[in-house]
Amino acid sequence: MKPLYLLAASACLGTGAWMPAAAADDTAQLELGKKLFTQLAVPACALCHTLKDAGTEGAVGPVLDELQPDATRVATALRNGIGQMPSYKTSLSEAQIQAISSYVAKASGATK
Repeated sequence: MKPLYLLAASACLGTGAWMPAAAADDTAQLELGKKLFTQLAVPACALCHTLKDAGTEGAVGPVLDELQPDATRVATALRNGIGQMPSYKTSLSEAQIQAISSYVAKASGATK
């Protein structure tokens, strides 16, 4: 018979309820990044950019699924603006910029 703690661990692993702290932090950051991308940033990134994972079809900015920018490129664009895109450095915190950057890089399939 398995000890109780092994049964509990198996149950948690089977339901996906348990994950290492770093993975939980990454998941939370990606969820925040998606919410900022789709709703909370002003103006919302989703208004201009197409990103399949976010369910957006913007027509002004580049299609991020095709561009596949890495997190550094996204963060630079958010801080400085680029083309018609405004700078977000006064309206988003550095943590929010990092969350959006990580989300866009992961969701678009960036290789870096």
